[in-house]
Amino acid sequence: MSNRVLVDVKKFPSAVLQAGEDEWIGSIESFVKDVLLKLGKSRWEVSVLFCDDNFIRDLNREYRGIDNPTDVLSFESGDFYPGEDGKEWFNAGDIVISVDTLKENSKEFLVDENEELKRLLVHGLLHLSGMDHKDNSPEQEMLVFQEELLKEFTGVKLL
Repeated sequence: MSNRVLVDVKKFPSAVLQAGEDEWIGSIESFVKDVLLKLGKSRWEVSVLFCDDNFIRDLNREYRGIDNPTDVLSFESGDFYPGEDGKEWFNAGDIVISVDTLKENSKEFLVDENEELKRLLVHGLLHLSGMDHKDNSPEQEMLVFQEELLKEFTGVKLL
């Protein structure tokens, strides 16, 4: 079965996302669909929004009470709706990624931006799948699974 992925960009001054925008949006959609299939998800709809630190900071403050930017936020929806074919679709929710923090993370963790982008997308999808973690220590079950899953997509280029 198929899944739907909607990708959008909150316009901001970031050369990474403005250059060749059409090209990378297609690769994001394809990557997210591949991860959803690997997770056994079918007839899911997910939206991904790229933004800057200011935008995600406002969301983080409003929804989590944390007045700082973060790398990724997930907002579960969990609604079912009938598709055009009469079959039920699952609106899983939204993933919001700060490109500013993505860049900082890639430097801090000594990985390229492509790898960090994949990590944030997978992280968001796992949250939408109902997984969670208490903190960011790497031994957390969700984070261990995240890294195992990422290994399966090592050769995938998004940026």
